[in-house]
Amino acid sequence: MQYDTHLVATLFLLVGCASPPAADPDVDRGTRSANGHAAGASSSQDPGLPPGSPVWGEGDGRSYLVPAGDILGFQVLLNLYDREFEPGNDYDTDIDSIRNNLHSTWVIDTDPFAMNQLLHPYTGALYHGFARSAGLGYWQSLGYDFVGSAIWEVAGETLPPSFNDQISTSFGGSFLGEGLFRMSNALLGNGRTKPGFFAELGAAIISPSTGFNRFAFGDRFDGVYPSNDPATFVRVGLGVRHNSLNTDLGGLSKIQDNEAVVDAVMDYGIPGKTSYQYERPFDYFHFEMTAASADSALPESVMIQGLLLGARYETGPSCRGVVGLYGSYDYIAPEVFCVSSTALSLGTTGQLRFTEEIALQGSCLAGVGWAAAGTIADAEVDRTYHYGLCPQSLVALRLIGGKVAMLDFTTRAYYLDGTGSNDRAGHETILRARAALVVRIYGHHALAVQYVASTRDANYADPVLADTFQSVGSVSLLWTLLGASQFGIVE
Repeated sequence: MQYDTHLVATLFLLVGCASPPAADPDVDRGTRSANGHAAGASSSQDPGLPPGSPVWGEGDGRSYLVPAGDILGFQVLLNLYDREFEPGNDYDTDIDSIRNNLHSTWVIDTDPFAMNQLLHPYTGALYHGFARSAGLGYWQSLGYDFVGSAIWEVAGETLPPSFNDQISTSFGGSFLGEGLFRMSNALLGNGRTKPGFFAELGAAIISPSTGFNRFAFGDRFDGVYPSNDPATFVRVGLGVRHNSLNTDLGGLSKIQDNEAVVDAVMDYGIPGKTSYQYERPFDYFHFEMTAASADSALPESVMIQGLLLGARYETGPSCRGVVGLYGSYDYIAPEVFCVSSTALSLGTTGQLRFTEEIALQGSCLAGVGWAAAGTIADAEVDRTYHYGLCPQSLVALRLIGGKVAMLDFTTRAYYLDGTGSNDRAGHETILRARAALVVRIYGHHALAVQYVASTRDANYADPVLADTFQSVGSVSLLWTLLGASQFGIVE
């Protein structure tokens, strides 16, 4: 898994998003002049930006050719790497293999789960970052994700093109890539001062393709994406956990009882801020990730859901939210089984304030995804998972008690029976619930106690995909760094 380093590094760089440079509430992004300064502001207010500094998406800061060259160059290098270091001849492409793939029927491939469901979406996220950092909008960048994935399926491998990879790379990659692009730009600040070295480094680790364009083209793509100053909340935890296994191991010899664990959550564009508009895809999103010291749990989960199209609503002065169409990418592998989904859902996210210091935030989503699920398998053996359309749901609630404590609860459900694929041998239901109590100790430091329960109930006629019930529970104690003085309450 050559990209795991970037994913794990994201956990630590998210800390930097906790305290982005403060924005001037009296200056709207729409009043910025062409040089990136606020209209009416003197140059002394922007000491880090010389006159004529680039603005994201304007003039030379916007290109359709650069991301195309980025993606093709990346694919050539990846193909050369795979030819050299991967066994077999799956990457020894030539004119004949490309011609054959152009006339081949698209299939569901048999690559290992992490390859198909983690590395392919992450590759799509890189494509997305190339386009977004070159000044293109979300929907345009999705087109680059889709075409880039199709080119690799036809010309990057000798194997028949895979439509499961096309879905996860294009759409899962766009959802994950947009979140990483937004988080990397959050580290770069508000665009009114030049980012420092560590901000640039952190942004490049979170979104390597964004960092590449900022470095490779001088100051052409140095403009910072206009975030419109969303309300955000970040927490990053580091600690230990104990696993409790209530089922068979699904072919594994054992799992570790005690592990080190890192956990990170970011909410971007939390409803409640009256001056913030939801006009662009992912102006609201929720990202979370967990990594543990076990080999099969690095990472254990990567999940993001963001508002693609929607509208704000208010119910009195204390209840504000958004409702609409969400896109999501989930990768969950709690050591003995795995599930991953790229989905579209209808739902809502909102905040209800009971008092100045007590509030309830939450999301409720229901939709359908293209998903894969199965037992954890050795990468060298045939896969023990299958694909299909997957009805799924999410309910997340966060009760905030001022600066004292926060109670966080999330449950996810997936039902997969192979509909839409060539494998309808059975069905399975997967549930994952997480409950966390976070108590502030001092400043931005807190302690968290977290319990995560994951179950998989599978029923199959195929002897390889045998009937099984798998359940894993884990209790974690985490030192936690918080990014807001009131656990993310939006005033």
